Amino acid sequence: MKLTLPTVLSFNAGYVDTAGYLALQGLFTAHVTGNFVTIGAALVFGTAGVVAKLVALPVFCIVIVVTRLISFNVPARWPVLETMLTVKLLLLLVAAVLAVAMGPFTNGDGAPAIIMGMTLVSAMAIQNAAQRIHLGAAPPTTLMTGTTTQIMIDVADMIRGAQGAAREAIRSRLRRMCAAVASFAAGAAAGALLFHAIGSWCFALPPVVALLARITAKSFLTVPASMPGPQAPR
Repeated sequence: MKLTLPTVLSFNAGYVDTAGYLALQGLFTAHVTGNFVTIGAALVFGTAGVVAKLVALPVFCIVIVVTRLISFNVPARWPVLETMLTVKLLLLLVAAVLAVAMGPFTNGDGAPAIIMGMTLVSAMAIQNAAQRIHLGAAPPTTLMTGTTTQIMIDVADMIRGAQGAAREAIRSRLRRMCAAVASFAAGAAAGALLFHAIGSWCFALPPVVALLARITAKSFLTVPASMPGPQAPR
């Protein structure tokens, strides 16, 4: 698999979402809408983590709004995408320190778990914003449902016999989307295995991967976004 910025981001999203889910009593940190499902389960079975799950969505939304507004005022000498990835890296570093200092998180509604969880949610919110603004033509890095659906549609079209330029376009799209899904799945597997093996220390890896993403961004040629950014990616 070719190492590109989207594949690195997908790996980290799968890793953080899985490790966070296991460590924080079922809290999704990258795919926050999944928390609506787990809120229902927590209420029925009386398990911990309801407060963190309720807070995750507004925190996610607020961070994206603030990130978007601040990006309009980033000095011209600071590349916007790289700046966003740097802030995300710093948040993941803070989360790693919190995980080691305060974990394990046995009470999902306790202050340590909520602080840890919202730090991860904030980091993943910034990744989602960076994806949407600067990498709009790349497959999503934190949500695989739509990507998997499109893969199956493209497979069906290939079976049906798409020809010429349409076939080449499908092949190109399939390569990018399959790489995103495979990278996310690898991250999820690594997150689960390392959490099982070393507990809260597993959160030391996401900042390292985020640093790799930050380095990769220097040479990554951004593609036109699906929504206008505050300025052309620099």
